[in-house]
Amino acid sequence: MTALISILVAIAAAWTLAYVGASLAVWSAAVVVYFGLLAAVGAIGWVGVIIAALVFAPVLVIFNSTSLRKKLVTAPVFKGFKAVLPPMSDTEREALEAGSTWWEAEMFRGKPDWRYLLDFKRTQLTAEEQSFLDNETETLCEMLDEWEIMNELKDIPEQGWQYIRDNKFFAMLIPKEHGGLGFSAVAQSTVVAKIASRSLTTAVTVMVPNSLGPGELLVHYGTKAQQEKWLPGLADGSQIPCFGLTGPEVGSDAGALPDTGIVCRGEYNGEEVLGMKLTFSKRWITLAPVATVIGLAFKLYDPEGLLGDKNKTDYGITCALISADEPGVEIGRRHAPGAFMNGPIYGKDVFVPLDAIIGGQEKAGGGWRMLVECLSAGRGISLPALSSAASKTAYRMTGAFGRIRRQFKVPVGKFEGVQEATARIGGLNYKMEAARIFTASGVDQCTPSVVTAMAKYHMTEWMRQIVNDSMDVHGGRGIQQGPRNYLFGSYQSVPIAITVEGANILTRSLMIFGQGAIRCHPYVFPEMEAARNDDLDEFDHLLWSHVGHSVNRAARTLTFGLSGSITAKAPVDGVAAPYYRKLERFSSALAICSDITMGMLGGELKKKELLSARLGDVLSELYFGSATLKYFYDEGKEDAEDIAHLHYVMEDCLHKIEEAFDGFFRNFPNAFIGGAMRVLVFPTGRRHKGPSDKLINTLGDAILEPSAFRDRMTANIYLGTGTNSATGRMEVAFNKLIEVEGVYDSFAKAIAKGDVSGFTIDEQLEDAVKNNVLTEAEAKQVKEYDDLRYDAILTDAFSKEYLRDPISHQHEDKRLESRVA
Repeated sequence: MTALISILVAIAAAWTLAYVGASLAVWSAAVVVYFGLLAAVGAIGWVGVIIAALVFAPVLVIFNSTSLRKKLVTAPVFKGFKAVLPPMSDTEREALEAGSTWWEAEMFRGKPDWRYLLDFKRTQLTAEEQSFLDNETETLCEMLDEWEIMNELKDIPEQGWQYIRDNKFFAMLIPKEHGGLGFSAVAQSTVVAKIASRSLTTAVTVMVPNSLGPGELLVHYGTKAQQEKWLPGLADGSQIPCFGLTGPEVGSDAGALPDTGIVCRGEYNGEEVLGMKLTFSKRWITLAPVATVIGLAFKLYDPEGLLGDKNKTDYGITCALISADEPGVEIGRRHAPGAFMNGPIYGKDVFVPLDAIIGGQEKAGGGWRMLVECLSAGRGISLPALSSAASKTAYRMTGAFGRIRRQFKVPVGKFEGVQEATARIGGLNYKMEAARIFTASGVDQCTPSVVTAMAKYHMTEWMRQIVNDSMDVHGGRGIQQGPRNYLFGSYQSVPIAITVEGANILTRSLMIFGQGAIRCHPYVFPEMEAARNDDLDEFDHLLWSHVGHSVNRAARTLTFGLSGSITAKAPVDGVAAPYYRKLERFSSALAICSDITMGMLGGELKKKELLSARLGDVLSELYFGSATLKYFYDEGKEDAEDIAHLHYVMEDCLHKIEEAFDGFFRNFPNAFIGGAMRVLVFPTGRRHKGPSDKLINTLGDAILEPSAFRDRMTANIYLGTGTNSATGRMEVAFNKLIEVEGVYDSFAKAIAKGDVSGFTIDEQLEDAVKNNVLTEAEAKQVKEYDDLRYDAILTDAFSKEYLRDPISHQHEDKRLESRVA
């Protein structure tokens, strides 16, 4: 019995020390005290004390003596670590070193600082930014007709182009001192989203120069002379930029760039100068057909050592800025991904001086870092903004349609099968708005590369899901193309959104965890650097800190799992508190599973893309769950709609986290280790099943209701005025329904009961008044609504001549013939 108690005390003590993250000195003292107490109470005799001393004393001496520990323990580990350290290309290193970490690192470390999250100040629009959104952006939207742009003009109308230039839409990120608007990332995101809610083509056109283009590269890296030469023209719209990175044989893998720049001497503007001959073939370059200024990425070579270093030939990826009219440049042709300007750029032996390199000669070879840092920021703004626009439009229009459109005399939005889709739209829209604001605010304060990769991938995937769900709800109305279809533009844009700025299919499996594991982990990248620098002292410090970190996270994970997360901390009380605790639990689980995985697989983890993707899913859901909690906290809304949407999003996040972990454990290469991790993370089994049917019904009802919540969830999109736009037409009909629904339902019931007769709506209304079912005023209201309803659900019908030649017949009436009943 004494032996059993001694063992239990040892386990409890070790568990406690591990849980609190005790130092090596405390662990050592605890061992001495433990055996001393055992001897004191007679649990062991002197023989036992001597044996314990012989076993534990050398270990304690070695580990507490820095010199002995390094020589006997750390040095062999150091040698083995260097032997298995995976090779890292220059582009991989630059990608890892570019940008910064942010909140995702907190989630990865397993012990998030919730107070930091809640105190973080999200960016608010300034009065100037809000005015630009309400006035210039609204005016631009009023000029646009996406059907005309996509199917008739294949271009933005000239007045739209001119308005974009005149009002500096291309210069939102250029500082005011250079003539730009100097807007925040949140403002850029909100402006692009509003434009996208009216015209995806125009949004892409505005988005690209503000995402990754010459303007941003010049602002961050350009010389003063370059900034003075180019930025004023980019700001006032007299220069239109594009940036050439991708080509026929290179997409995301910039290390495979075949485009070259050869340093040589040549003649430029009548003078012999030191420069470079550029040869390139670029494809899929947005704005290329109309660009006057081209940013180029290429590999720079100096075979003659003209840059001063005779031993260096390959300088690596470099960025330069050249005029589109340089001799040898071929530009102007178009690809056809849609109506936005996108096309190829070719060049052979295009000679430009060295000062065309962005940042000047000293930035030769620094191009990849520039691109990664700028793309890291841009992809956290632009494509999430497009996704947000599609989401908000779908939410508002699907809700209105679901209440207006009736089947079997019941609003289609009331069917549970439909509510499964509309609840998903509502939940994802809430999650997306939280993520958009949080991520863009983060970009305003740093350059979080992993966060923006997560935002780009997941928000475009949510967009895909939302648009598909909306199309399902709209049925036949959704698939009929025409100016009355407010969904089809978003549907067409999905393949573009999931492809550009990092293809989704690779972003999830390669980038999110692959980059995040090294960048976000508190010890891995510093350990790799110590190994490469052959710094045993630094490696010793990092290694044992890392061991302590892993032991602590393992203890915390098991404790949280056994306690159902109630032992974790929450910074708030109320309905959100359990979710903070559960995210902390799974944050700790991710930390220990990542350590075990990297320790077991090492460099092989690069090839285990499916495992990496699942851990990336866990990290992503932890991030987006945090963003949702932050949004709920900042809004301070404890009303029923916000609470229901919070529950839906968080239950979905937690379910997806458990699902990702489950797949990870099942497919781990070593079944025993996979099983051990499962017990550690799920000691009592999986608990989160996703949103309940009750929650689905609640969100499915909420999307149908006019409310302050609905307005907030769809703020800053273009709806149009009156019935002059597809969205405006649906909005007017919806508002009228809310006004007359009681009377309209009574009228419909009277028809069903046979109290009102007639074959047409006019005959039925006349009979309803005659039989005192409706007053004349009520009949007039019903008629007004029914006309609006019918007009709102109509789809377009075209003449054969228009479909053959839309340009010649672009002014024909595209509506269905007048109503016959």
